[in-house]
Amino acid sequence: MTYVYHANDEQSGVLDTIYCTSKDEYISVNANGSLYQEVLDAIIAEGAACFDGDIPAELQAAADEKQFNQQLAGYRVAVARLAQYIVADGREEVTEMQPTGEQVFNEETMEMEDVMHEVITVTAIDPVEATVTRMVYSEDDPMAEPVEETIENPLITTDVAERAAAQATVDATPQPVKDAA
Repeated sequence: MTYVYHANDEQSGVLDTIYCTSKDEYISVNANGSLYQEVLDAIIAEGAACFDGDIPAELQAAADEKQFNQQLAGYRVAVARLAQYIVADGREEVTEMQPTGEQVFNEETMEMEDVMHEVITVTAIDPVEATVTRMVYSEDDPMAEPVEETIENPLITTDVAERAAAQATVDATPQPVKDAA
């Protein structure tokens, strides 16, 4: 699509608009408008190639801000995914000592001390089995006996794929976006 920017004309009272040549329609410069958001998406995806002439600074700034916010949201989701435990490894139980609210007098230090007890803060999760067995039936001969097949556990396969996608997102995120997270 090609867009043409029409600046505000105070004499005629026409406000800033963007003309889409391929759809033959005018788009108001309104951040809440879906068509305006499509223009910003085109600027993000195509850059100056989607505009006839230069992209106005305020539109470029709006597109840059939208792209930054999209990257920031994607980065946060990816970091959160990578922080989850690896299903093939499971997760160790984590405990910590916390005060009970009760205090006792320590005769050695001559001070009141909190009574502490151990609390589980992160529950343990066992690792999943590395492989699973499934029955494979012949497509050519429905009367043939099924064959047993051992494959990688689909939970592990999914976890590895999701982690790889999350890591790719983190790696592709510009440093200013990471710094803002």
